[in-house]
Amino acid sequence: MGNFHSVARALRAAAPDADIQICNDPEGILAADRVVFPGQGAMADCMRTLNESGLRDAVTQAARNKPLLGVCVGEQMLFDASEEGDTACLSIFPGVVRRFDGPQFASRLLADDATLAAGAGAPDAVDERLKVPHMGWNRVRQTRAHPLWEGIPDNTHFYFVHSYYAAPADPALTVGESDYGYLFTCAVAADNIFAVQFHPEKSADHGLRLYRNFVDWQPA
Repeated sequence: MGNFHSVARALRAAAPDADIQICNDPEGILAADRVVFPGQGAMADCMRTLNESGLRDAVTQAARNKPLLGVCVGEQMLFDASEEGDTACLSIFPGVVRRFDGPQFASRLLADDATLAAGAGAPDAVDERLKVPHMGWNRVRQTRAHPLWEGIPDNTHFYFVHSYYAAPADPALTVGESDYGYLFTCAVAADNIFAVQFHPEKSADHGLRLYRNFVDWQPA
């Protein structure tokens, strides 16, 4: 369901003292001290793979009783349902996963420096259609404090690749948001769960810091 090896490599770099394992059986997940739940690709395929692999119950049990970090589609799967393929998800958090609805537009200003210097007036505003999937670096605003934000400045850039985003029914779940045509939730947290839409393993030093923070995290 995701690039497990790149996530594992990032975790090993961030926490060389930890025993990082890629688990493909329920026993491995149930025995782990904490679980990272990545995912990428089509939601229907991810949910089918999770169900057919026999891992669904182990993941939902981990979400109840140990630190769990969802990444990308792994974050989206925690919600009730996704508009992608009208897919039922895990219902750990209330809410739905929505597609960026377009066309959305971002305004930018075009101007020729020489024209401005000649006093020709303000530059024209030009509308550019935002591309879906949303791909690239984008700022993340921390909407409330959390141990996994420790050492990560507010408005840090993280790397995104997605066409859908989680829309929590409970606004208190949101701990981070980003702007792509409009504000959307890109990080959620409650109790022992923290989950992000962006890819920490592709987000340089601050992504590694988030993984390190997860390894050290002791939820109350």
